[in-house]
This record gives sequence, structure tokens and C-alpha cells, in this order.
Amino acid sequence: MKLSLQSATLIQRYKRFLADVTLADNSPITMHVANTGAMTGCAEPEDTVWYSTSPNPKRKYPHSWELTQTKKNHFICVNTIRANQLAEEAILNGTITELQGFEKLEREVKYGDENSRIDILLTHADRSSLTLAMKAKTYIEVKSVTLLDDDQGYFPDAVTTRGQKHLRELMSIVKSGHRAVLLFAVLHTGINNFKVAAHIDKKYADLLQEAIDSGVEILIYKAKIDSENISLSEQLFYNNEFK
Repeated sequence: MKLSLQSATLIQRYKRFLADVTLADNSPITMHVANTGAMTGCAEPEDTVWYSTSPNPKRKYPHSWELTQTKKNHFICVNTIRANQLAEEAILNGTITELQGFEKLEREVKYGDENSRIDILLTHADRSSLTLAMKAKTYIEVKSVTLLDDDQGYFPDAVTTRGQKHLRELMSIVKSGHRAVLLFAVLHTGINNFKVAAHIDKKYADLLQEAIDSGVEILIYKAKIDSENISLSEQLFYNNEFK
């Protein structure tokens, strides 16, 4: 994914969806933040903010915070909308080899018993083309990983009742006879390994282990990021020891 961004210096993030920054000419502006999470370590004052600008004249805040460049020169994609876009791109271009052999790809499809929408739904015309399981459909939930603490990457960065719901839904998908995949998109260049943040959300950690035991598949792909490009490019492996 190619990016067309400009840089600024972060003053502060507040009210979750807003951030004040200083432009190169020292003028302050307020921009939109498409991230409802805690953004721990991703929003430190004086970090470099890379932002996009919308041509829509009706937007109150035309600028959107896309990337953080930290003082350690790590790049972090803080726009959570990008995770699903990057996942779709990586599936379509064949980077995620485990998610191939499909006839149709759909986004944001309603499913489940808890009023959910699956991030990506793959429909397979020829079941024999699947290498891991002969399923007609593959349900893919995408999660953005940006929390780095003491050289360890974690998800989630806050208690996530929504994430807990998604795990329950994915387990139901497996029981119904379809394939369920939880794709962790690591959008922080400083993260090289991943664990579930049981110290932040113990219930999520327990549900994740239950999901793995029930047959939900876990994939972890790390993004290559700079101020001009971002793409999922590297698979990170795990040993099932999430807790």
C-alpha cells in the first residue's frame, strides 16, 4: 500500500479521536485519530506524526493520523482501518499463503449470534483446493497489534469486550463446520514476537486459548512500514504458549 503523507510533531492526543500537532512551519492544527484503543507507546509527545489529508470539504478535521515515528525510529500504523485493508491486500497478492484457493472475498459480512461482522469472508468453489481443511468458507477476524513493552509485542492494549465477543463467534464458526482464522496484523516495526496480554485482559487470554483448542487458527503477519509504503510481509511464528 502506497502512502502520501506529511509529517508533524505530536503535542497531545485527547478525547480518543483527536490529536494536536505542530506542522513544519510551527503552526498548530487538530487532526482526526482513527483509533479507539489506548495507543500505549504510540502517542508520546514530540513523536513524529505522519498524516494524510482528505479532499472532502465537509470534513471538520481533514487531516488523519496514519503513522507514528517514535524517538527510537520505530514506525507504527495507528489508523486501525488500515489493518483490514492490509490483510485484504496480502491475501489478494498471495503473501498470506495460508489463505489462498478462494473464489470470492467479501468484507464486513454479518454473521454469528452476537450481531457481529466478520472482517473478511472467503468463499471456496473447489473444496479440494484447501490445504488445511476442506471447508466451504473461511471467516477471518483481523486484529491490529501495536503494543510494545520491554521488547515484547502484545494484544490487546486494553480490556476488549468486543475482542472477547469475536473469539466466541469464531468458536461457533468452527462448530458449524467452517474455517475460522484470527489474523494478528503486527503494525509496529519494533515488534518481533507476540504474546496475548493476559496481564491486561485475562478473560481475553483465556478465551483465546479456548479458541485455539477448539480449532480456531492463529496467523501472525508483521508489516513493513515507512513513510511511503506499508504492507504485511513477514510471518511471525508462535509456539501456542500465549499465556
